[in-house]
Amino acid sequence: MRYLYHAMRMNLKSIAQYRASFLMQNIAQFVMVGGEFLAVVVLMTRFTSAGQWRAEEIMLFWGVMQLTFALCECLGRGISTFAYYVGSGDFDTILLRPRPLMQQVIGHRLDPRRLGGMIVGGGAIALACARLHIVWTLEKLGLTLLAALGGFFLILGLFLIEATVSFFSVRSIEAVNIFTYGGRSTCQYPVDVYPRPLRILFTWVAPFALSMHLPISHVLGKPLFNVPMALVWLAPLAGPVFFLLMTRVWYIGVKHYRSTGT
Repeated sequence: MRYLYHAMRMNLKSIAQYRASFLMQNIAQFVMVGGEFLAVVVLMTRFTSAGQWRAEEIMLFWGVMQLTFALCECLGRGISTFAYYVGSGDFDTILLRPRPLMQQVIGHRLDPRRLGGMIVGGGAIALACARLHIVWTLEKLGLTLLAALGGFFLILGLFLIEATVSFFSVRSIEAVNIFTYGGRSTCQYPVDVYPRPLRILFTWVAPFALSMHLPISHVLGKPLFNVPMALVWLAPLAGPVFFLLMTRVWYIGVKHYRSTGT
């Protein structure tokens, strides 16, 4: 962990050398994600509910997903851009260092430009909570935190699928985006508003419903599934378990890596 902390600190120092660029990129990110949020607000103004969910409740789901995804893109940029390291030969350098591979890949690159997206996501959560008049308890705070952590590791695991595919073909990773960026766009809304095939996909294959939606639905008092409360607390573990499984798959891909010779 000391290496990971040091690598991230060095990344931040290098980014701090270009403060004007950093500021402008964050403003651009804020405007872009803010535009997406305004589109959601306009949509919910026109259609005040979707299934059992009110507009403010959907806004909470959207905010949690946006905040989590932006944080994951910031801290996990080394994984999401891993195909570049394979194509350019930079992965050869990583293999030569006497450090754990996964720590090196994660610490290889940060992307603080996603701060703008985090601010919009946090703002959406605050606005939704204010309009819903949620009375926060330790249970609700714990479930919300677990939903964010579960989603964080799940998204990292999905990025690892792209990273694994890049060992075999750096041109085919767009097919995996159906689960990463497609999953983000789809699961910004409660999964039960979608047809059965999509509900199955995002419950059991890419388990956003288990890791994020189930605990948030309990915070709102509208349980997504009729399961015991103990399972609600355990459901966010689907994210870390998925990440660990994809990490093992990624290491299998490492064994099939062929150096570029650079």
